[in-house]
Amino acid sequence: MHCDAWGPLRGKGPGWLAGFLRTSGSDGFAAGRMAVSTFAIRIAGAALAYLSQIVLARLMGAHDYGIYAVAWTFVIVLGVVACGGFSTSASRFLPQYRQAGDMDRLRGFLVTSRLAAFGLGSVIAAVGILLVYLFRSVIDPAYVYPLMAVLPALPFFAFGLVQDGIARSYDWTSLAMLPTYIWRPLIILLLLVLAVFAGFRADALMTTFIAVTATVLVAAYQFAHLGRRLAPNVPAGAHRRDMKVWLAISMPMLMVDGFLQLITSADVIMVSLFEDPDRVAVYFAASKTLALVHFVYFAVRAASAHRFSGYTQNDDQAGLADYSRKATHWTFWPSLAAGAGLLLVAPLLLRLFGSHFESGYPLIALLMIGVLARASVGPADALLTMTGNQRACAFIYAGTFLLNVLLNLIFIPLFGLAGAAIATSLAIIFEATALALVSKRSLGITTFVLALLLTHRSRPVDR
Repeated sequence: MHCDAWGPLRGKGPGWLAGFLRTSGSDGFAAGRMAVSTFAIRIAGAALAYLSQIVLARLMGAHDYGIYAVAWTFVIVLGVVACGGFSTSASRFLPQYRQAGDMDRLRGFLVTSRLAAFGLGSVIAAVGILLVYLFRSVIDPAYVYPLMAVLPALPFFAFGLVQDGIARSYDWTSLAMLPTYIWRPLIILLLLVLAVFAGFRADALMTTFIAVTATVLVAAYQFAHLGRRLAPNVPAGAHRRDMKVWLAISMPMLMVDGFLQLITSADVIMVSLFEDPDRVAVYFAASKTLALVHFVYFAVRAASAHRFSGYTQNDDQAGLADYSRKATHWTFWPSLAAGAGLLLVAPLLLRLFGSHFESGYPLIALLMIGVLARASVGPADALLTMTGNQRACAFIYAGTFLLNVLLNLIFIPLFGLAGAAIATSLAIIFEATALALVSKRSLGITTFVLALLLTHRSRPVDR
């Protein structure tokens, strides 16, 4: 029997596509429009970020580029922790409060979530700077000052993440994505080029100062625009805070987001413990090249989270299962196509970073296994998180992170950079398998793309 792999993605011809792109229509079409918009922004953002990384590597050289990569990775990981889970829980609480007409709690969440992220980010930044200073004798001297200089970006980074979540919950894709994926890398790139033309040396320390400046500017820009967009939708009034409920939901989501980011970034940090900055630069360049594929997963995940929440609030199990199936296909097939294309051009892309970066090509192939494994179950983590199964998802990510660290500790000394790539892919295969099994057991929803294809194939064909 012939199996049409793209059959599950087909609707009703041009009419379906027109409905998909219209501003009115079903939740599925609205989510699809958001996914398409998110894809477009993530594609542009990935291209810009990749271009900026090439320019940074060229201007700084491999050694300083590797130092900067590690410093900024710490900001990304700690920034996710500092937002307290509110960046994700916004997609659950805000649609719920709008649907119930509970404006008091909505206003309370909008204010409290951002203040909490900024405050927690400030505390973590201060503690981090103090720890780096106190333990500077056991830290590679090349990392000490860049780490201390970059940590002040944390409160603004976390503040921006929560604002991203608020904008996504209103389907304001551009406001959610552009500041993070377009404006910040563009500002970093422009400021660094200007600094070089002004006669400054483009080293890791200078670039961290520029990254902090860009993060502050983007957070302020997004705050101003988000305020203007919210004004007509959220009338002035009383603020009601429900911190016990918010924290009960947000903290497990924080664990999910935090461990996901740790899984994504742990390999770069682990490599820095065993290899010199030049080798870290090669690994970082390879992982950034692979991000051109990984953006598909993150785009669908960002577009789907509050949709899952909506179906759950409406107790629409059939709609939830159908949308989950579509989200898996939207994730896997574009990822597979992008991955195949990337493997063809990756040597040329790595060469743009400078000499010796082409040695990162095998790493891309190894890391690609993990990326496709994650894509094969779609945004299953968002599905679990938005349906009340965030604790199970958090345990899966905690286990995946610990497995990732353990495998990195074993494989990096044995195989070097390839060991880090193998360890990361094996950990993500475990993650994807666990997410698919828990989704099936807890929700009765199949998320694994192969199982979905077999199910589609077994259905009778309408004549």
